[in-house]
Amino acid sequence: MNHVSLKALGVALAAAMPLMASAELSGNLSLTTNYKYRGQDQDASKAKAVKPALQGGFDYAFGDTGWYVGNWNSSVNWLTGNSVEMDLYGGYKFKAGEFDLDLGALTYLYPGNTSGNTTELYGAATWGPLTAKYSHTVSKDYFGWAGAKAGSGLKGTNTGYLGFSFAHEVAPSVTLKAAVGFTRFASDIKDTGVPNYMDYSLGAAYDFGGGLSLGAAVVGASKKAYFGPANKSRLLVTLTKTL
Repeated sequence: MNHVSLKALGVALAAAMPLMASAELSGNLSLTTNYKYRGQDQDASKAKAVKPALQGGFDYAFGDTGWYVGNWNSSVNWLTGNSVEMDLYGGYKFKAGEFDLDLGALTYLYPGNTSGNTTELYGAATWGPLTAKYSHTVSKDYFGWAGAKAGSGLKGTNTGYLGFSFAHEVAPSVTLKAAVGFTRFASDIKDTGVPNYMDYSLGAAYDFGGGLSLGAAVVGASKKAYFGPANKSRLLVTLTKTL
């Protein structure tokens, strides 16, 4: 390597040092009494209120650039041959006036049974304690409902999910949380008789300090006649440690 190349490398490393210094890696680990996603039980092996799930992941922020990537995982039991959900995501966060905006992509992976694999693009806006987020399916596969891997010949592309959430500290270390979401299925899925539906969550979390918190929430969804006990209202209790 010549002198000019060494000098160029030195300049590049010097420019990268502030970014490397401000980069941040964080992690989380949780134990919950029942994993529900968009109102639906992710353990369909039994119709019980308590179906514990172990969860955890990490996030990596690229300094002050706004870019980030992450991974989140949970034990599940709703696909034959699969026992874990692995989420991979990345995006860009930035401010626009009083709003915090977040744009990104997320892929849900189910090793052992890829018919559940699903990819979505999302956009979120937060103003104070309020957040609105929209997720749009871009993959043909959609959580086993549709796609070539599911063998149905149907497309889950353009299925949408609109969610609204609220989080506000109402007492020292106590945060009240509420959320409501709406799933609109792609026409291929709706034509099979699967109805659009609403899900909800209402609860609170207590922060013990040191990254340890305990949360409890009532979570459920509408359209019980179709989905059966999978979206029955449940009280979920979750212990979380952030690292």
